Amino acid sequence: MAWSLDEGLPIYPQLMDEIRRRIVTEVYKAGDRIPSVRELAAEAEVNANTMQKALSELEREELLVTMRSTGRTVTENVEKIKGTKKTMAEREISRCMTYMKELGYSIEEIQSLIANYRD
Repeated sequence: MAWSLDEGLPIYPQLMDEIRRRIVTEVYKAGDRIPSVRELAAEAEVNANTMQKALSELEREELLVTMRSTGRTVTENVEKIKGTKKTMAEREISRCMTYMKELGYSIEEIQSLIANYRD
């Protein structure tokens, strides 16, 4: 699976975002073992220490859990995953709303654009 990293931004937060995305979209399902640090680092073409830092932060967020016998797994706390998904969506909405307001759109105009949006 492709990792699209922006060289102009810090890498480990981007790695965290990609792994979060994979969790909330169920590429990595609740309770699933995730690939090893080395496997993920090779896939993302980053240093293993950078990947380790990202995974450690996701453990602090309680999205990942380390088990001595099975390695790192996705939390089985489905509410935690749903909350993360909502937070990610709200962050994107906020970013979009800020940009649209900068373009000069009113809330009503933005709502109309969204209602009529076709992907």
